[in-house]
Amino acid sequence: MSRTREGGPDPQAYDAGPYLPQDGGLSEYRRAAADCRGCPLYANATRTVFGSGDPAARLVLVGEQPGDREDTVGEPFVGPAGRVLRRALEDVGIDADTVYMTNAVKHFKFTREGRGKRRIHKAPSLRETTACRPWLVAELQLVDPDVVVALGATAGKALLGSSFSVTRNRGSLIPMPGLTPTSDEGDGESGRDRAPERYVVATLHPSAILRSDDRETAYAGMRADLLVAAEALA
Repeated sequence: MSRTREGGPDPQAYDAGPYLPQDGGLSEYRRAAADCRGCPLYANATRTVFGSGDPAARLVLVGEQPGDREDTVGEPFVGPAGRVLRRALEDVGIDADTVYMTNAVKHFKFTREGRGKRRIHKAPSLRETTACRPWLVAELQLVDPDVVVALGATAGKALLGSSFSVTRNRGSLIPMPGLTPTSDEGDGESGRDRAPERYVVATLHPSAILRSDDRETAYAGMRADLLVAAEALA
């Protein structure tokens, strides 16, 4: 563990691990995450955006990072992309109130652009995603879902390793690997390794639907991928 000369965690060490509580449930982890300085992203973000939803959900949805709206409100998927996601869940028969939603990275990374200095999303780096991974691993261990949906490349790589590709891996049931906070490939050993019947299903991030030139086709593809998750739960 990297520490400063005063003995506290080093915020330049790119490791959220020292900020995790020793025990407790999601509420304790959420409170601890509010003070996370595990990478420099905390400095410009308004707040940590921890996951939310059913603490015993059979389905967890993992996105990339909070957006502008999420950073303001403090909850994941409450902006335009969240509305697309909730519509798709409803289309495949999944009640959004029964799932748990979170992101691979808990702070909003952005650049400022234009006359009004509007905040524009900027993708997190691998180093930032890896630094934040202990929070995601803890959430998955505490919720203990049957299926995890990876929304986009950043979430997929955080769960399945750097070789993950949305194009290649989307829409299929991928056995859930064991999770450790620092494993790049997501195949380490832990006290709660995933059993073979636990799965990851990958799809597009809903924000990609909003950016698409053909939203109808892109949305239909995401809906089909989510249907795979719904059928696995059934």
